[in-house]
Amino acid sequence: MKLSKSLSSNIIIAAIAAVVIVWFYPHPETSRYNYEEGRPWNYAQLIAPFDIPVHPDSLTLQRARDTLDAHFVPIYEFNQLKADSIVRALPASPGNNYASRVGTALRRLYAGGVVDADTREQITSGKLKKVRILEKNILSEMSTADFLSPREIYTRLDSQFRKDEDLHHYFTAINLPELLEPNFTINDTESKRHYEYDYLTLTADRGLILQGQSIIDKGAIVTPQDFTNLRTYEAMLAARNTGTSTNDILLFLGQFLYVALLLTSLLCYFYFFRRDIFDRRQAMVFIISLITIFFLLSTGLNLFIQGGIYIVPMMIVALLTLVFFDGRAAIMTSLVSTLICAGITTFALEFIFLQFCATGAAVYSLSELSRRAQLLRTSFIVVLAYIGAYISLELLMNGSLEGFSPRMIVFLLINAALTSMSYILMFAVERIFGFVSTVTLVELADINNPLLLKLSDECPGTFQHSIAVSNLAADAAQRIGADVQLVRAGALYHDIGKLSNPAFFTENQHGVNPHDALPPERSAAIIINHVADGLKLADKAGLPEVIRNFIREHHGAGLAKYFYFNACKAAGEGTAVDPAPYRYPGPNPRSVETSLLMMADSVEAASRSLTDHSQASITALVNKIIDGQIADGLHNESPIAFRDIDIIKKTFVKRLMTIYHSRVAYPGGTAPAAQ
Repeated sequence: MKLSKSLSSNIIIAAIAAVVIVWFYPHPETSRYNYEEGRPWNYAQLIAPFDIPVHPDSLTLQRARDTLDAHFVPIYEFNQLKADSIVRALPASPGNNYASRVGTALRRLYAGGVVDADTREQITSGKLKKVRILEKNILSEMSTADFLSPREIYTRLDSQFRKDEDLHHYFTAINLPELLEPNFTINDTESKRHYEYDYLTLTADRGLILQGQSIIDKGAIVTPQDFTNLRTYEAMLAARNTGTSTNDILLFLGQFLYVALLLTSLLCYFYFFRRDIFDRRQAMVFIISLITIFFLLSTGLNLFIQGGIYIVPMMIVALLTLVFFDGRAAIMTSLVSTLICAGITTFALEFIFLQFCATGAAVYSLSELSRRAQLLRTSFIVVLAYIGAYISLELLMNGSLEGFSPRMIVFLLINAALTSMSYILMFAVERIFGFVSTVTLVELADINNPLLLKLSDECPGTFQHSIAVSNLAADAAQRIGADVQLVRAGALYHDIGKLSNPAFFTENQHGVNPHDALPPERSAAIIINHVADGLKLADKAGLPEVIRNFIREHHGAGLAKYFYFNACKAAGEGTAVDPAPYRYPGPNPRSVETSLLMMADSVEAASRSLTDHSQASITALVNKIIDGQIADGLHNESPIAFRDIDIIKKTFVKRLMTIYHSRVAYPGGTAPAAQ
């Protein structure tokens, strides 16, 4: 069986997405379970397959570190010869005993202990009340009450010797600060070794979980100690599974099948229920890429932030799909995206329920986006749905709000705020994939648009005709369920090509018809060229492709019949006239909306020539024009249904009857004077 081109390409796109997603899924070497401290254990009772040491939990480790930092006594070394070496370095003082007197004072001060400035600062601040002295591998504690810094020793000696001027002169001349050094210095190596030893003593293992014992029971709250035990178990399990085991292969296969089945269900939905989307490669690339990108974003945030997946604005998936397609496609796409991301969450049920409630609220509140403020309202409704769903889950699972997490509420508020960014992403998607949102169509339909203002100034008749066609087609589009905003915008721009030669079109003429001086073939060429001219203006103005389709298809491959019949009349009976020069380039309408415009364009133009505006006359005109187009095969490429054509005819008749209704004739003469 040969696959269609769209089916095979979509399968390839989905397969690539599945491989990328599974590549970033949690694998055996990282974690077999998803859990959080302070939340219930959602799996079956976990039995130890081997002996597991009970390491202290993170809180105990931190407390041990804090206690040790507060009470650890550093180790210092004492240099007994430091004072003697300084005294020997003092310059001699012939004829007096100044050197001896300074040396005696130095020995007395050094006997109390001299330390560096940093140590002295710790002592004065009360952080270092004692030190340990290492001497011949024996540690002894010593009070730091008498310790001084070199600067303090110099200050004391300076004050002491000021009474004797000659002695003080000698003291200042010997440059004593260059000689003073501590005799108690910290031993960093021994201090660090004893610090680590004391820390290991305080944080020693607390026993064993023997093989066959329970690590944690189902539904139990994960305490800090349970969390540490589970991490130890996973680390030991990963160390034992150094090679690729059969279980690892099966787990990887299960993940791939899970993702592949979800993407397959998405393809099946679009294949059977939205074939118009399925057959558009850009549309399917956009939808599958959107799912993949938000999965990767969720994986990244969840890796660096605990519970970070709840910050990811998953509603953007639903909103972008809703804006460019419809609500059903948005719900299906969001559902598949949620189920794929649920595989990396700690609490899959909670995540799925939250996203399901938020998706429903988002789709309901934004049935049609036409104003920027609607997104802010939707973001507000989304956060209310999130919070309501979260509270209901807490009550359901715990029977109380004791486990209510303000942190989760903050995450959900950030999520809702980021959801409003979909307005910016919407324009990026339009540029990349060529889609057109309702907001863009509303902006294009604004008659203050520069191109429409130019049409109004230079071709007022054409502008009024375009507005009338827009209203006529939009009314019919609403009745048959077509895209009203698209039809309205397309109708306003379908005749912009007439800006090149305004006077050659009847609605812009004022008594002078330039076609009277031209042969029929030349006149037909000018009229037909308004399609090509319109496309050039559309390219210059950057109009979307869907709007250009209205310009390109509103005459299809039909004939410029007026000039063709004139040519036949001029050629005489029995002379064949080649219709090719009188035929529009096409293509014929390929969508319901462009078919609707072709009908409305011809009917509105022809209705202006009616002298009898009765219902019978208008009905006959509408039937004649639309049936003639169908007979000419102009709507053969359009998916429009016969039932829709019947509704369109009735809508046109009703609308034209309203436009051309008869008015009351006011009596002439002079009004009677007021009494």
